[in-house]
Amino acid sequence: MFALLALVAGLGLASGAHAQNYPVTPAQQATAAQVAQTGVAVADLAPNAPDNYTVKRGDTLWGISGLFLASPWRWPELWGMNLQDVRNPHLIFPGQQLFLDKSNGRARLRTAAVGNQQGDPQTIRVSPRTRYESLSDSALPTLQTNLIEPFLAEPIVVDEVTLQQAARIVATQEGRVLLSRGDRAYARGSLEAPLSSERGKPRDFRIFRTAVPLKDPGTGEILGYEAQYAGKATLVYGESVRESKDADKDGKKALEIVPATIDIVASKEETRVGDHLLPEPERELLNYVPRAPSKNIEGRIVSVYGAAVVNAAQNQIVVINRGTRDGIERGHVLTVLTDGGTIVDRTDAKKPTITLPDERNGLLMVFRPFEKVSYALIMEIKNGVRVGDRLTSPR
Repeated sequence: MFALLALVAGLGLASGAHAQNYPVTPAQQATAAQVAQTGVAVADLAPNAPDNYTVKRGDTLWGISGLFLASPWRWPELWGMNLQDVRNPHLIFPGQQLFLDKSNGRARLRTAAVGNQQGDPQTIRVSPRTRYESLSDSALPTLQTNLIEPFLAEPIVVDEVTLQQAARIVATQEGRVLLSRGDRAYARGSLEAPLSSERGKPRDFRIFRTAVPLKDPGTGEILGYEAQYAGKATLVYGESVRESKDADKDGKKALEIVPATIDIVASKEETRVGDHLLPEPERELLNYVPRAPSKNIEGRIVSVYGAAVVNAAQNQIVVINRGTRDGIERGHVLTVLTDGGTIVDRTDAKKPTITLPDERNGLLMVFRPFEKVSYALIMEIKNGVRVGDRLTSPR
């Protein structure tokens, strides 16, 4: 039997051999083990949870979680429902069937219908084929990865020190104003980190510009600088210093600074003099395990990524004012709240001002945390999300 019901896996962008390596914390294992013994209350199921479901291409683990449970981030319960069938809880594939057992007021999710608990083999009609397909590559992602792929490849946030020490493009060939893929340019690093072609030094860089400060809506603290990604460059020759060709009146030759030579190898926007360079980080094979934070998190929306919009809708990216220093991890799910506002109670003769309760507006999931801020995808939303909206751990 294939390893089924991998809602513990949150596959993300990993595939192939890497698809078997997923973090499962002791707390998550304990939750799953407990539910494996008792199931979950039927009241915790989604209102229209189906009795059975066949996984289809295009499904996501988040969507399947929400299909069976009222709270999609409660994936350990789904895994626990099927713990006896899933010894290696990593992957779920199109074509697999899931069955919901609601006997005795408790719910369990199984890979065989009730009455076939021994897992009698299923008859499947097959025909010869020459196409080869890796099951690891067809495993379902936690969410629609196309929504966040651009943000995984771009250097979104830098701190002030990194910004000040970042290398910069200082000149172009033939005085060109704008550069694109295939063009050559010249760059200089800082005194602390000159661009060097020595072995072991970075040779691949990302180009960025317009570092906009991200301010905490409550305290005004600058949490980082959001950099606009422009492209990628490769170092051809490092910086150097050489003697001038001409000597002064005393016969001495001055030293000349020779900037590094770089080639633009990828371009999202046209590059120009003044743009900065950061070393290309190592490629991360990311996975997402949707779950509530282990402690209560309170935060706010800092900005909506993508410039001129005021309200963010479903499947848009937002920046929040909580990061790794606050315990935020990749996959954490938070509730978006809408402030209740204040009104005058005109039913009271004294006309007091009262504050309405905050209302749950939706959910978001963190996919890229930094030290002080994080990027999150809006998974569900009722009304538009605004800068300053409050966040809290889901209940």
